[in-house]
Amino acid sequence: MMRGAALGLLLAAAAQGAGAIDLIDAWRAAQKNDLEYVAAQSARQAGQARREQGASMWRPTVQLSGTVGRANNETTTTGAQFSAPGLGTSNGVAFDTSINNGNLTRWAVEARQPLFSRERDARKRQLELAADVAELEWQSAQQGLMLRTAERYFDAALAAESLRVLRRQQAAVESAYKEVRDRFKLGDVAVTDTHEAAARAEAIKAEVLAAETQLQLKQAALADVTGLPPTELQALAPAGLAPVPDVPPLAQWLAEAKASNLDLRAQTAGTQVAQQEAAKYSAEASPTLDVVAHVGQDRLSGSGDFGPASNNLNNALIGLQLTVPLYTGGYRSARQEEALRLADKAATDADRTAQQVALQTRAAWLGLTVGASRSAALAESLKATRSRLDATRVGRQVGERTTLDLLSAENAAASAELALQQARASLLLDRLRLAALAGRLDEGQLQSVNANLEASTAR
Repeated sequence: MMRGAALGLLLAAAAQGAGAIDLIDAWRAAQKNDLEYVAAQSARQAGQARREQGASMWRPTVQLSGTVGRANNETTTTGAQFSAPGLGTSNGVAFDTSINNGNLTRWAVEARQPLFSRERDARKRQLELAADVAELEWQSAQQGLMLRTAERYFDAALAAESLRVLRRQQAAVESAYKEVRDRFKLGDVAVTDTHEAAARAEAIKAEVLAAETQLQLKQAALADVTGLPPTELQALAPAGLAPVPDVPPLAQWLAEAKASNLDLRAQTAGTQVAQQEAAKYSAEASPTLDVVAHVGQDRLSGSGDFGPASNNLNNALIGLQLTVPLYTGGYRSARQEEALRLADKAATDADRTAQQVALQTRAAWLGLTVGASRSAALAESLKATRSRLDATRVGRQVGERTTLDLLSAENAAASAELALQQARASLLLDRLRLAALAGRLDEGQLQSVNANLEASTAR
């Protein structure tokens, strides 16, 4: 018992010393700390590089090559015609040269400008789509972090509220237990009342210990996201709600989610990437036409069978180069078939994701449209249970209610208060989930939810 009291005092001291943070504070801290979000930022930067790669596909390329080494060369020419001033003309002349283990230098500069290539078009489009996918995945990761932060924030807030309510209930139960014991000694109540009060006091003590553990776990989970010490994570509970704005019809949300959901858009772009992969290996994509310019020199010098010798070869050209693969052993057709089947799979995956998004949108919309009425009903229920509790206390003082009635009323009031808190948090989270499913969750949406927390502290 002393151990539980000490733990309770420790948590209370931590709560008093820690400043409460709101949802925006938690979100901004999470942006700097969450590892999944940091990884998504790196993936986004890699995607931006893919867009530049795509832009380079139709730019000219220039390549310089150079070679040095040792080489052999032998040439034999027969049937040549030779003529020189003062020597006349001779037919059937033979020329032999050789260089053994001579010094070789070679250099070349080549420029190439693609003019026509369906395969390059497909590769360029693939890289652009891959960049789009990376951007969409980053936006999805951002929204995912917002939701994850909000969920863990409210988990911590509700855990703190649960502990607060249970401690208040524990104080009331222990006070009732003490009073019952005193009255029993005076012979004013039956022994069963003391047993009931003692059992409830022990039960509520166990519940408080469990709530303290849950609070530590929820604060640790929030600390993992935000990077803040758990002792500084005193989250605010939504004790009051601003009026919920009119919610558009479900059909409008479903259409918006189908058109703008980030995960669905990323999968659709992924399907297009797979389709472009198939286009790279079609028959129409095989021919290519390039403008080619080349200049180079080969030089070999040394000694051979006929004494010192050197060969110099200078070359330069500019023209068009047409390349048409005639036979690849079935490789291109097999690759195209593979890519087509993978494109079919990607399209099916996108359709399945669309179904899941529609189901999640429906659930969030129903939670939002019903949640406001549910919260209002639970608020009235809380008023009723508190009135019942007050009446039961008075009735017990005048002997019309038993200790068991009082303990039952205390429990009902605590349960009603926690149910209301849970409903209000669920309503706020459904607002965020619906916005995320429609691809419109941003800091402004968080500010709107956060305003309810700020309003609750002012009441």
